[in-house]
Amino acid sequence: MTIRLGDVAPDFEQASSAGTIRFHEWLGSSWGVLFSHPADFTPVCTTELGLTAKLKDEFDKRGVKAIALSVDPVESHTRWIADINDTQNTTVNFPILADGDRKVSELYDMIHPNANATLTVRSLFIIDPVKKVRLIITYPASTGRNFDEVLRVIDSLQLTDKHSVATPGNWKQGDDVVIVPSLQDPEEIARRFPAGYKAVRPYLRLTPQPK
Repeated sequence: MTIRLGDVAPDFEQASSAGTIRFHEWLGSSWGVLFSHPADFTPVCTTELGLTAKLKDEFDKRGVKAIALSVDPVESHTRWIADINDTQNTTVNFPILADGDRKVSELYDMIHPNANATLTVRSLFIIDPVKKVRLIITYPASTGRNFDEVLRVIDSLQLTDKHSVATPGNWKQGDDVVIVPSLQDPEEIARRFPAGYKAVRPYLRLTPQPK
């Protein structure tokens, strides 16, 4: 199955380090970050899971739940979590799915035969509160994920869902944003953006980030 942006994230029921997860029920009205790992006790993934645990407050501020996946069993996850906690000086505070039957991996197209016929690639999905997939990133095994970028994208998605704006390249919280081209009515623009805007070109109008 191929997942594309805007698709409803497939629901599933699967064992995890925190008990059985019924995914849509577990997400509730939260945003979600689902990310996969080739296997337990892998070095890059150990650092990523530790970093995710340390970012819990940042995820909580944004109404985001994190959940990881590996094809290894729960018993292996439990041992790995102890290693993560010890080596990364943290406490893993989110579930790790035990996808031994590859059910979730296949639903989310996480197994790429040209990379490995049995292990998941290192994919990450951002899912919104209505269960739509909003971001998909797949990383090579040698490159650790940039969770600052994950948070930046969540900030952008949450901002642009509320306002008629888009975020420019390298945007971060507090930077100017772009008024979407579809918004043309001057009175509506003035109402939505009382701080005004700068028209670099008719199609490129920058305005301070709405509050």
